Amino acid sequence: MDIAALSTELSQMKLAQEASISVMKMAMDISKVQAVDLTQILEANTKVMEQSITPHVGQNIDIKL
Repeated sequence: MDIAALSTELSQMKLAQEASISVMKMAMDISKVQAVDLTQILEANTKVMEQSITPHVGQNIDIKL
């Protein structure tokens, strides 16, 4: 076996593995951002749904002295 060819092939495999790991990390970061955004949207929708079910709650305050 040619040592130079083997060295070149191992170097290329290492580079390909590092590129794959980098892409995977980017995908994980994007997924985290999407999860946070989805959570915020769900929280906002929950508030809207609560107000549509009981719109009168929280609008008036009875104060007696």
